[in-house]
Amino acid sequence: MQDSSSIFKNRLKEKGYKLTAQRQAVLKVMMEHEGEHLRPEEIYELVKGSYPEIGLATVYRTLALLNRMELVYKLDLNDGCSRYELSRNSEDHWHHHLICLKCNEVAEMEEDLLESLEGEILRKKGFVIKDHKVKFYGYCRKCYSKMKQDK
Repeated sequence: MQDSSSIFKNRLKEKGYKLTAQRQAVLKVMMEHEGEHLRPEEIYELVKGSYPEIGLATVYRTLALLNRMELVYKLDLNDGCSRYELSRNSEDHWHHHLICLKCNEVAEMEEDLLESLEGEILRKKGFVIKDHKVKFYGYCRKCYSKMKQDK
């Protein structure tokens, strides 16, 4: 986790930004909730606990900056609400999301299910894939079970 903080500090410095207390507080919350998919309002509430004077607009600006610097990943579930998670850079290629259409729960699939497809694309088209983002939409186990019971 300290790695992300150091990387962020160095990237900010390279781009001419300062590591403000607010930016540090947002990054700390993201690191403490690694693997979670948080809405900006949730991040704001968590940051506010340790930094009460922070504003929601500051959290939004900080998340946008972290996203541009590829330290967080903005996840759009097509429900009008963005979610953010700490980026794992090299692991993101094998990091897919399973999104429940009923409860909006987001689960992660850590395996690269597309490895053979990427090989086929390389072989047939000569196209080298460096990254991909995949979202699967369906029903989580709990919602699917409830749907079957309600029939």
